[in-house]
Amino acid sequence: MPDYAKELAVASELAVGAGEILLKHHRAGVEAEWKSVGDPVTIADRAASTFLVRQLKDRFPGDAVLSEEEPDEPGRCGRPRIWIVDPMDGTREFVAQRKDFCVMLGLALEGVAVLGVVYQPSTKKLYAAAEGMGATLQEERAIVPLRVSEETDPQRMTIALSRAHDSPAVEEVRQRLGIAHTIRMGSIGLKVGLICEGQAHLYLDLSGRTSQWDTCAPAALLREAGGRITDAGGNPLRYDIAELRHRNGVIASNATIHDRIVEAVNGD
Repeated sequence: MPDYAKELAVASELAVGAGEILLKHHRAGVEAEWKSVGDPVTIADRAASTFLVRQLKDRFPGDAVLSEEEPDEPGRCGRPRIWIVDPMDGTREFVAQRKDFCVMLGLALEGVAVLGVVYQPSTKKLYAAAEGMGATLQEERAIVPLRVSEETDPQRMTIALSRAHDSPAVEEVRQRLGIAHTIRMGSIGLKVGLICEGQAHLYLDLSGRTSQWDTCAPAALLREAGGRITDAGGNPLRYDIAELRHRNGVIASNATIHDRIVEAVNGD
């Protein structure tokens, strides 16, 4: 098994650096532009992206880099190692002056997420994981290992929901499973972080609009914490394909209920 200690250290360093860029803009306040309906971007996103892409290319010149705010690299899918970056996950929350936005860096090897860092600048929470190295949360100098909850009873579980909008499809699944407790968070990375901490048990996106940069880092984090992430059919998410969006949705869970979620999503 490859040793990802160097990559994890660099990714953590760069996530914190990009977080400082975001915080400077957050304190000053910024307005969003709109790439498309429901898809905001700010000068902070672009500044963090420029920093991360330049640094990754300097540190790992043989690797491909995919960032939400940059054109896709020609030939990316044929490269064995691909860094997949979301310079700011939770732009709506950032613009609204809330705290639930983060920086995410993931590394995929042969299409599989093997490393992930999720950093929340406003709280300085740093989630980090790499294949075979486990998952950790660093907060206020303390580093603790992460492990998902072993809860199996849906009625005792908490589903992490979007802060920005409700999904009738997700609500239907929640009711089918009998899950009563909810928690709302803006960033996908931070929602998955809650699952890794045992504060939540599942997250669903059935819109088909979630992209590779939204899930690569969280996928590595969740797997190392003992959870699962798939598409709505229970199939693994791939990071070496040209289609950037997960058109068949995303299910993230503590693993104990994953197959039941897939069944509920598909009406079984």
